[in-house]
Amino acid sequence: MDIVLEGRAWFKGRLEQCCIGIEDGKVAAVKRSLDGDRKYHYGDMVILPGAIDAHVHFREPGFTDKEDFSTGSISAAFGGVTCAFDMPNTRPATVTLDVLREKRSMASRRSWIDFGLFAGVTPNNDMGSMAKEAIGYKMFMGSSTQSILVTKDEDIKRALEVAKEKGKVLSVHAEEEHMIKKDLATSLADHAVNRPSKAEASAIERLARLNEQTRVNICHVSSVEGMMALKGRAFIKEVAPHHALLDLDFKLGAKGKVNPPLRQGTDRDAVLAAFQQGRFDILASDHAPHSLEDKAQEFNSAPSGVPGVETMVPIMLSLVKKGKLDMSVLVKCAAHNPGDIFGLKKGRIEPGYDADLMVIDPGRTTRIRGEDLHSKCGWTPFEKWDAIFPVSVFLRGEELIRDGNIVGERKGRDVIASQQLSGRSQ
Repeated sequence: MDIVLEGRAWFKGRLEQCCIGIEDGKVAAVKRSLDGDRKYHYGDMVILPGAIDAHVHFREPGFTDKEDFSTGSISAAFGGVTCAFDMPNTRPATVTLDVLREKRSMASRRSWIDFGLFAGVTPNNDMGSMAKEAIGYKMFMGSSTQSILVTKDEDIKRALEVAKEKGKVLSVHAEEEHMIKKDLATSLADHAVNRPSKAEASAIERLARLNEQTRVNICHVSSVEGMMALKGRAFIKEVAPHHALLDLDFKLGAKGKVNPPLRQGTDRDAVLAAFQQGRFDILASDHAPHSLEDKAQEFNSAPSGVPGVETMVPIMLSLVKKGKLDMSVLVKCAAHNPGDIFGLKKGRIEPGYDADLMVIDPGRTTRIRGEDLHSKCGWTPFEKWDAIFPVSVFLRGEELIRDGNIVGERKGRDVIASQQLSGRSQ
């Protein structure tokens, strides 16, 4: 074996003391004992598959004062995320094949981790031309930061049909635009009133009415009403940490302004309980950073969005340690399911899968400080929360992060392009 990691690995649904053998960047074997050219001994530390964050906004091109692919991707790596899917609401928006290719070229030079790029949906763009090079499609039914709105039934139905025809997931920001008020908001409570939970539920119900077997991912479900609308429907369900852990009572001001909004404690409790019970498919950060200067504006003018790619897994690992979350739920929602849903050989410690791994010391709990994080924005809504950050992170078998330092090279690549290349070479 080229490389062997020895420790307590998450293998076949449980932790086992074993060795992970790696060759050519992929898991080659998982056995009780293995020899390798390089061997890492982690003892009782836990080895998990690297997380796949299916919803990030790395802000490049167009908004690099907030984040860029370099800072966003290294922030992800420090949090155990080894693959991230970037959303299309950049400037220019990723709604044509030319822009998609330009963005991929840029990200291939700048990303520290592997990535996929969503193609944006507009009422009349050529969705089909982007199918072979995008990880999936993203459609905004409700307005958000630099979003491209799709609100008419015929346009939504077209998007559903093209996604189905091309075999792609359609990720949807599900809020009904006509239910979103534009009233002056001076607080998080006002923001939640302007974007009521019924707007989320109504959008989900409309999608269900129009959909015919397209794989639809309902992004960042935020409310009791939204979950009720999802009940019994064959949608992929995504949860973001801020909707599961934060609510209006946290008094975050503009730092908690996000779309869909933070809601009442009853909504937060219900979303968290559903996640704990395994009723969500994907845990995704919806990492959407803005500068401190942006967030310091008057509340009504401050942009919506919070950072989260670096803190998502560490916070959840802390909940696991406290007995508030099963490790199986975290691994499925942060690694197994995103890999399976988007058709990647990632997210599992199994032969043939990319050797994307994070090593955790369960005894090493720290307090989150925004100034210690690696996102360009320099803040977090989870200031002083308990977290367990990875000791080491491996991307395709090569160590990238060790003890809070970058020790590897910048080798992130587009997962769709690399998968197609791998298929041609076999």
